[in-house]
Order: sequence, then structure tokens, then C-alpha cells
Amino acid sequence: MTKMLRYPIIQRLRHFCLLIAVPLLLTACALGPAPGVTPVSPFALERYLGTWYEIARLDHRFERDMSDVSARYSLNADGSVRVLNRGYDTGKSEWREAEGKALFIDDTNTGSLKVSFFGPFYGGYHVAALDPDYRWSLVIGPDPSYAWILAREKTLSPEDRERILNVAKRAKVDTDALIWVSQDKTDPAAK
Repeated sequence: MTKMLRYPIIQRLRHFCLLIAVPLLLTACALGPAPGVTPVSPFALERYLGTWYEIARLDHRFERDMSDVSARYSLNADGSVRVLNRGYDTGKSEWREAEGKALFIDDTNTGSLKVSFFGPFYGGYHVAALDPDYRWSLVIGPDPSYAWILAREKTLSPEDRERILNVAKRAKVDTDALIWVSQDKTDPAAK
């Protein structure tokens, strides 16, 4: 009789775990843009490649205590995009880097990609605003709690900063929570 009672409990526990795990996994792997975010189109990947400096970001564990962050995008032989993020860990007083891969979600003419730093798990990377000369970019993840302001130079003009913040506010990004990233160290790996 004890065996019969335990089995339904184990079965219910498995169902409960699946109910919890599946939504968490789907959220972690969200690809599409958040409501209110329209990825830039037309988008030219060849113009987007190269080095971008992180001007501002929303706080997340994977970038906590990082300054002087940059992202370098280059084309892989298979047509995917190599993503190399580097930054200075102020807590450990050392440079850190993470390499990932990006792929277009649908149309290569639209700034909507999926990026992975952890094997088969991808997250959305949506270029929500882009300077016509590709001097600055606003990137929003799968929801507005993931947002980055990137630029080709280590600073932005006040006019560009205001323009980007207005787009971010319309996309429901908490602009008051943005961390303005220090860019005063020289990266020894910079070319």
C-alpha cells in the first residue's frame, strides 16, 4: 500500500517541476522582441560589424562590477557572427571576456538576432534604434529589462544621448536604472 501512495506523489511532483521548469526555460530562451520594440530595418550587418563601446546598460549579474566594456562583432566562416565581449572587472581588478555566436532570427535585413554565450541557449538581441551612420545603437533583449546603449566612440553627444533615451522610454526601458559605464581604461587586447 505504501508503494501505491508514493507513486502518485512522485508523479505529481514531476508534473509540478515541469510546470515550473518549462516557463523558466522558455523565458531564458526568449528570442522575439518585446511588445513595443520594432527592430531596425533596413539593417546592414557588414556596417554593424566591428567594435562597439558600452555606454550604458541595465544591471544584470553577468556584467555586474564591469567597466570599460566593449563588444566586437565579426563574421564567422559559416555566416554566423562572432561576438566577443570584453570588460574590466573592478572587483577582481582584471580583464574578462566572453565569446558567443549570433544568428539572424528571420530576415537578414532586420536587426533582430539571437545570441548565445552558453551552448544551445539563445536570447534575443534586437537593434531598436540605430544611427544612420552606425555611430550608436540601442539594443534591447527579449524584454525591456535587458537594454544596452552602444557607440563606436567611448562617449555620446548630449543630443544623441537624449535621442536614444527617448526611444528607450517608448520601449518601456527603465532609463532611470541605466548604469552609465566608465570607459577610461585602455584595454591591452585592443587593436
